[in-house]
Amino acid sequence: MFPIEIEKRFPDLWEGSNDDERSRNKYEKDFLEDLLKRHKVKLKSKLRYFKIIDPDFGVGVEQNITTYAQGQLTAIVVNFVDMLAHGRSDSTVIRELSFDESAYREVTRAWFVHSSFYRMLKTLSRMKNVVVFITTDHGSIRALRGSKVLADREAATNLRYKYGRNLKCDEKEAIFIEKPETYKLPKRGVAINYIIAKEDYYFVYPTEYHHYLNLYKDTFQHGGVSLEEMIVPLIKLTPKL
Repeated sequence: MFPIEIEKRFPDLWEGSNDDERSRNKYEKDFLEDLLKRHKVKLKSKLRYFKIIDPDFGVGVEQNITTYAQGQLTAIVVNFVDMLAHGRSDSTVIRELSFDESAYREVTRAWFVHSSFYRMLKTLSRMKNVVVFITTDHGSIRALRGSKVLADREAATNLRYKYGRNLKCDEKEAIFIEKPETYKLPKRGVAINYIIAKEDYYFVYPTEYHHYLNLYKDTFQHGGVSLEEMIVPLIKLTPKL
């Protein structure tokens, strides 16, 4: 569903969350259950949904994965890669370990081969009649060029998209949206417009411009318009028996 459709179908959930993109993620299970309902999918067993944020919880899911696999549908969200991308902006250690794109991929691979997620896949590969789908909600892009933006204090804080009153930026570096509904985006109020970064740009306010320009340069971001962010993989795995 498009954001404008989600807002209309779930007004309480939409209004009940703030503008932090992660706050809406806590309703993922509700949205999944509604999706099944809309498509008239009746599960023979209870839907299980887990979100792995810390390693200990991941180990707990791993220890019970054979039980969960007996159900008709288990959804597991593994949040490490997203946390790594965000953490790279804030942590000197993580940035040092993943100083360029190749190193970033190596850090991700090193995590994966030692993760509870990988061990779950190996366990599931030995079970009959288990099908696993792996995908992601978005990609990311290495942000290298700053784009100066003017906005009020109420504007969204994301580095690749913003909405608010009287937003201004270089339209060569972003898509400027005056009528949100034409892009299937919530209107949010009078005089609210959106800007969405193109290519590898990231938005920076004039206040302390050079500080934030350097802080977020060469970090991995999402929310803008690039193939790296918008095309997501989907793989279907079946056991080799």
